[in-house]
Amino acid sequence: MFAPFARIVNIQILELWKSHALLAQKSTMQRRMLSKEDEVTAGGDEKEVRREDQDKINRFSRLHQREISLEEELKSKHKEKEDLDDVSNELELADEDDLIPYKIGDSFISLPLTEVQEMLSTSTERIGEDVERLEEKLTGVREEMSQLKVDLYARFGRSINLET
Repeated sequence: MFAPFARIVNIQILELWKSHALLAQKSTMQRRMLSKEDEVTAGGDEKEVRREDQDKINRFSRLHQREISLEEELKSKHKEKEDLDDVSNELELADEDDLIPYKIGDSFISLPLTEVQEMLSTSTERIGEDVERLEEKLTGVREEMSQLKVDLYARFGRSINLET
């Protein structure tokens, strides 16, 4: 008795899903398609890709991937520094006579409060240096990427998309 109703509901859900997938596909295509003017402009002055152009494109791609990994590493270091600052603030509330468990590797060692605060300070400074080093690398990568963008856009104009 309920089987035909369930079949109708399943068919309606399937049709709804198909129409949604078709709309998503159309919207994706619309975003990627050139306008008629852009198509004429891009097709009219199509330039041959030379070996040095391909090398620049490949270099840009590698730099972009490196930029992403450096940003992730930088984000991780900022989080680690923030966590150490939080722990340092919590330790200000502890008694000086207490032994504080401090993680070294995979184990915890109970140390006096002053020694733990010194170790936290050292770790925070080390992470600060790592952050500065990563920011310098990221700046260098971005500068080189922007120079490659200038070169490639000068050669190919709107025929190439280097926006990240």
